Amino acid sequence: MLPAHRPSRLPGQATATPESPDPPKSPESLEPPERTRSAPDSPGPRPTGLDRFNTLPADEAGRALLACCGSHRWAHRIAAHRPYPDLDSLLAAADEAAYDLTLGDVAEALACETLTLLPDGAYSGAHTALSAAHAAYESRFGHVFVICLDDTAPEESSDRVLAAIRARLANDPEEERALTTEELRRLARGRLSRLVRGTFAPAVP
Repeated sequence: MLPAHRPSRLPGQATATPESPDPPKSPESLEPPERTRSAPDSPGPRPTGLDRFNTLPADEAGRALLACCGSHRWAHRIAAHRPYPDLDSLLAAADEAAYDLTLGDVAEALACETLTLLPDGAYSGAHTALSAAHAAYESRFGHVFVICLDDTAPEESSDRVLAAIRARLANDPEEERALTTEELRRLARGRLSRLVRGTFAPAVP
């Protein structure tokens, strides 16, 4: 039998090379590729109390401000000048607006103030003395007595209020009006500062 004739390769024709089998894969290479985990979105900075105050709707801001000072003109002025870059700027604006209160503004703010309350546990004699002092003050000046007690320890508040009422009863109406306006300014400043810091929660109807 004649040997099979192998066709001769034409010039320039590539020789087909048999494909070699893939090398065996190591156990590590058989594992599925690890899924790339995207890092969770980091939360942005939490808004501060001032940020929230700056972005309150006008009516809500007005109600919150009226709980700090009962003058509508004062509250409108503070709300209208938002946003404030920092607490100091807000308090400076509050002070400036308080210095510009008219007699009508002061009367409006005083109508929203309540009597200074004694701390729980005060003896009945202190309540009686304070009630009598408030009555004497209102009879003389025609409005509620106001005082800022931010720098007074709670256990000393009753003595401070009684002493202040008795001392201020000796003022003439003009002197007392100036002192009252200053106390309203200090009250508004303290309440506004606590409002922004989240430690003062005014009742919002």
